[in-house]
Amino acid sequence: MDLLPFGDAAVLLDLDSLDAVLGWSAALRESPPDGVVDVVTAARTVLLRFDRGRTTAAAVAAAVRRLAAAPVARPDAGDVEIAVSYDGPDLDEVGRLTGLGSAGVVRAHTETLWRVAFCGFVPGFGYLVGGGPRLRVPRRSEPRTRVPAGSVALADEYTGVYPRSSPGGWQLIGRTDRPTWDTDADPPALLRPGLTVRFVAVS
Repeated sequence: MDLLPFGDAAVLLDLDSLDAVLGWSAALRESPPDGVVDVVTAARTVLLRFDRGRTTAAAVAAAVRRLAAAPVARPDAGDVEIAVSYDGPDLDEVGRLTGLGSAGVVRAHTETLWRVAFCGFVPGFGYLVGGGPRLRVPRRSEPRTRVPAGSVALADEYTGVYPRSSPGGWQLIGRTDRPTWDTDADPPALLRPGLTVRFVAVS
């Protein structure tokens, strides 16, 4: 782990694996150092934003180093179930690429306990991990100009749900009616780092 200053009000943890990111993100959200106001997770980093009126970068870094001396816990952030109609336009292609066939892809996707690693791309889009190499597929060679909201997709080591209509290059295997971004909800994002997610097939 490398600790780096990031501007005048943040400290960046640069980590060597996504698993380490998940552990540190969960632990720091559970017990943030004094003065830390936000924990932002990415694929290999965790950003700690702090209130300059309450603490300093040196104090935040020292608190993180103290945590590093103890095992990093991964508190349970809760779980979400999402019903999916597995009729996506790329399902057969994903079945061919993985060697699982379309039915095998659905079985593998629903048998996996996924975890939200981090969020990005558009508000409400969570990058979920846990599928292992059997569901690892490349992004499409030609991205779509419009992916419908609710599309369930795979790309590289991740699965995700498009919260709104947008361009996208992931492989579409299904769709859900469950909103993943609602500005009237608290919090507005259904999928947040640390949550576990189960997909359930519906006809």
